[in-house]
Amino acid sequence: MQGIIQLLPDDIINQIAAGEVVQRPSSVVKELVENSIDAGASHIKVTIVDAGRTLIQVIDNGSGMSPVDATLCFERHATSKIRTVEDLFRIYTMGFRGEALASIAAVAQVELKTKRIEDEIGTMVSIHASKIIANEPVLCPNGTSISVKNLFYNIPARRNFLKSDAVEFRHILEEMYRQVLAHPNVAFTLHHNQQEVFNLPISNLGQRIVHLLGKNYTSNLVPVQEQSNGISIKGYISKPDFVKKTRGEQFFFINKRFIKDTYLNHAVISAYEEMLPKGSYPFYCLFLAIDPKHIDVNIHPTKTEVKFDDEKIVYTTLRAAVRVALNTHNIQPQMNFDTNQTTFQNLVQTKNLDFNSKTNSYKPPRINPTEKQNIKHFQELFHKSQWQQDIHHLESTFTEAPTTQQTFSQIKHYQQSDNQNHYWQLHRKYIFAQMPQGVMLIDQHAAHERILYEVFYRSLTQQQGKIQTLLFPIQISLSPIDLTWIREMYSEVRLLGFDIELQSDSILLKGVPADLPPGKESTAIQELIEQFRMYEQTLKLEKRDNLAKSLACRAAIKTGEALTMIQMKNLVDQLFGCTQPYSCPHGRPTAITLTVEELDKLFGRIGHLER
Repeated sequence: MQGIIQLLPDDIINQIAAGEVVQRPSSVVKELVENSIDAGASHIKVTIVDAGRTLIQVIDNGSGMSPVDATLCFERHATSKIRTVEDLFRIYTMGFRGEALASIAAVAQVELKTKRIEDEIGTMVSIHASKIIANEPVLCPNGTSISVKNLFYNIPARRNFLKSDAVEFRHILEEMYRQVLAHPNVAFTLHHNQQEVFNLPISNLGQRIVHLLGKNYTSNLVPVQEQSNGISIKGYISKPDFVKKTRGEQFFFINKRFIKDTYLNHAVISAYEEMLPKGSYPFYCLFLAIDPKHIDVNIHPTKTEVKFDDEKIVYTTLRAAVRVALNTHNIQPQMNFDTNQTTFQNLVQTKNLDFNSKTNSYKPPRINPTEKQNIKHFQELFHKSQWQQDIHHLESTFTEAPTTQQTFSQIKHYQQSDNQNHYWQLHRKYIFAQMPQGVMLIDQHAAHERILYEVFYRSLTQQQGKIQTLLFPIQISLSPIDLTWIREMYSEVRLLGFDIELQSDSILLKGVPADLPPGKESTAIQELIEQFRMYEQTLKLEKRDNLAKSLACRAAIKTGEALTMIQMKNLVDQLFGCTQPYSCPHGRPTAITLTVEELDKLFGRIGHLER
């Protein structure tokens, strides 16, 4: 009796395997470049056409292959990297499973040309969808050239799932970043659609980072070098004040293999302790060398995950190495004492100040013993938990966004009926707006962000962005990956009001949005890219909404900016005109209210005679 279980044909098996190994064009780039590195290449040239859809070509000057190996390499589980089970626990090469080329050949048209230095002539193998089309001698230089054409041509559904060229090429660039940082002793060139993206000579790690990411990294890198517990750690981290709001520039390499590990990331971040601003991430490129018998790299087909036999030792060693590097270079957390002073301390320090005309400085006032005792008593009272509880109670009585709508018309009417000024700024952060039944507190940054968000989103949807032409265009150098971000959002950026001209390694900024504060043109582009990356990674928003939020966040009035009475009034008026004035684009309230009745309760006036 014939059973229903059957062995699958090789071509179907290869396509199933390709689903894990070849997820997108960047997966192909990763596998081919790693093969070139394992072959001992000192120069690798990568050529991409249409973000990898049409062509991915990798040419190296490595060891090459014999005619037999040139054919055998496309068979599943055919590898030169391991021979026995024990070899799995002493892996130093990038590849070892023998799945990559078979998987790639199952979903593309592949042409391989290869030659060893000892051979007089090379070999050419052409294979389409796992079927060998040609296998013949060919004249070619030493090394290997492999071309992958029409990726997923035989699986239209997979091809349709690919993103835009800008997105797919960005993924390729991210993969190339990992490869070129891991191997500064190898020269790399990358071309996309006949344009050179980068040309990196053989160098050391520090030079490679600067060549790849930009000259501003030169003075902001801190070297790390430690050896302990059988672990060698080398590389660079950034100074605490050289950070970004996204995790895009964190690189871990275990035995030169790029990995992703949140546990090790926590070790690095915790080593900075109080040095990092909230929501910021430092750059790091760290290489850990560990005996392969203590790690397992055979976890996932992408080989970006590893297991340690004692991850706690790795954690503590890494954290200590980063901490030592920061301390060695005298990098200490900086405190802003101005923002940590109490209101009373500020009053004391600004009272009766004597000015010294010779030194152009103020002398602190003399305080007699009685005043010292009063200050001490006040500070104790100021920091008592009961006082903090009262403040918390005060905050809890604030009425948030849902009822704020009711007060907007009241304030507007109150303004029109009274010509006196009713605005005050608190700590250059909040605006007090008096109203008939109490007071409204407005977060100046959140309010302005809401206003600008609606302006920019309207520009994007109605395609009517206002451009302020610059008298002198600004040349802005960008890293290759930042340029891909600009290309990805190019049309929307122009709708926002940026007049930019794309160049090979930079952009020429000719105009900016009319609402952008002067002097912030260049940094606005950098921040726009950074904010867009952050939103793209976390919220997956629709692109126009994403861009509007990004630019609004950058261009909005910041905490610490002093506002005139007219500026405060205009800000409140514009907030009233928004379609959604009750919260900023991130969902935080723009304003809260406190009524006179609630104030009376806090001061114990309810039930007492007025006096």
